[in-house]
Amino acid sequence: MAWLYLFLAGLCEIVWAVGLKYTEGFTRLGPSAVTVAAMVLSFYLLALALKSLPIGTAYAVWTGIGVVGTSILGIVLFGEARDASRLFFIGLIAVGILGLRAHGTH
Repeated sequence: MAWLYLFLAGLCEIVWAVGLKYTEGFTRLGPSAVTVAAMVLSFYLLALALKSLPIGTAYAVWTGIGVVGTSILGIVLFGEARDASRLFFIGLIAVGILGLRAHGTH
C-alpha cells in the first residue's frame, strides 16, 4: 500500500503545482481551494507512505513524480519549451523513479 500512497501523493503534487498557476497569487477562490486541498492530501499520503518506505527513496520518488508530471503539463497546458534536451532530462528523472521503485525499500 505504501507505494500506492506514494504514487497518489505524487499525483496530488502535480495538481497543486499546476494549480498554483491558476490561483493568480491565491486571489481566485476556486483554484486556491483545490490547490490547498491537493497540498494537504499530498502531504498526508506522503506521510502514510513514510510509515514503511525509507525517507530518501520516498521523497525522491514523490518529487520526481511531481517534476515529471508538472513538466509535461507545463508543455501541454502552457506551451512551455519541448526541446529534445529538456525532454531527455525529464525522461532521466522518470527512469530514476522507476529505478528506485524497482529496488523497493532496500
